[in-house]
Amino acid sequence: MRRRILFTLGILVAFRFLAQVPLPGVDLEALQEFFGQNLLFGMLDLFSGGAMSSFSVVATGIYPYITSSIVMQLLVPVIPRLQAISQEGEVGRQKINRITHLLTVPLAALQGYGMLSILRMQGVMGSLPPLTTATIVITMVAGTMTLVWLGELITERGIGNGISIIIFGGIVAGLPGIVGRGIIDAQAGNPGGLIAYIVLALAMLVLIVIFVEAHRRIPVQYARSTFRSGRMYRQSGSTYIPLRVNTAGMIPLIFALAMMQLPATISSFFMGTADDPNFWNTIYNLFQSDTVLYQGLYFALVIGFAFFYTMVIFEQMNLPQTLQQQSGFIPGVRPGKTTADYLNRVIRRITFGGALFLAVVAIMPFIAKEITGVTALVIQSTAMLIAVGVALDTMKQLEAQLTMRRYEGFLK
Repeated sequence: MRRRILFTLGILVAFRFLAQVPLPGVDLEALQEFFGQNLLFGMLDLFSGGAMSSFSVVATGIYPYITSSIVMQLLVPVIPRLQAISQEGEVGRQKINRITHLLTVPLAALQGYGMLSILRMQGVMGSLPPLTTATIVITMVAGTMTLVWLGELITERGIGNGISIIIFGGIVAGLPGIVGRGIIDAQAGNPGGLIAYIVLALAMLVLIVIFVEAHRRIPVQYARSTFRSGRMYRQSGSTYIPLRVNTAGMIPLIFALAMMQLPATISSFFMGTADDPNFWNTIYNLFQSDTVLYQGLYFALVIGFAFFYTMVIFEQMNLPQTLQQQSGFIPGVRPGKTTADYLNRVIRRITFGGALFLAVVAIMPFIAKEITGVTALVIQSTAMLIAVGVALDTMKQLEAQLTMRRYEGFLK
């Protein structure tokens, strides 16, 4: 256990060193100002622990791998060939994982080149020779694949899910800077707002823990027949299916945030001067994160994506067929289609609560800023959701490791 924990910490230290190795050709002051004004890139920079705002060799982070994983999750139930591969057990999972890794490479290259184009458009960096641009993009791809490799080493030899631990490390590394800005804001004459912001952040933290752990237990009974001494005996057992309230996790937040940034990103290519009130300038101003329209649409999109992604994941689980194959049934519900209808009705009902929770989490920074007036201390509630989920999952894995070795454990 000690070796696993120390190995995980060592990998995180290596990740932080990589995040400090810069790439050439960027005005760092202008870059940090750009990340402070752009909500999507600011959140991604928080997840990377400042690797983006310092334009390091791992600036693209592991987001291409996450995107590739999401794409594969959506394609597996749609494409029959991929669905057949996923049902081949461990060999099938390895094939799907290999395809996910291969898909990560072009996505990382596309994201790296897109990031260079946006920075060039914003005046953060000048035009670079084609060979230099290709070198920077290839370096970003190598940085992404290195982080994926480090994450898989943590999963294999360390504690917790490696990819999640890498993201968690980036979020924690960015917290001191956020706290420092909050202290400066308090010294500037707004201590009451800072206290109110901290209270709201703690309340959101408690709410996140409650909803991450919340689930609905569906009772299940199993009936098995055994033949002993020339006679047939029927045995029965009971357990339950834990249906999570927040099955979708943070994925709806990422999807909705990307969709909300799309109109402003497209309009930025066609904008005129700041004093020119043309159509594209209006669209760009409407889809800024400090507008009520933006937050309202963001709220609605999170709810919609939460329902969509939950139903996709639930269909892949195929619980009614699994219960029937294992001679299990829900008391009072007929097996087959009736069981499927019952489970779908339950998951839709509890997903409404989970989707509403995610939507509140999404707009909480905007609400907190409007209530408290604190603009410097903006802790993304999405980052809090990820950090809490990773911490709870890692604690459970530590508890399981200790229980396997007949220790009492530390989770009471």
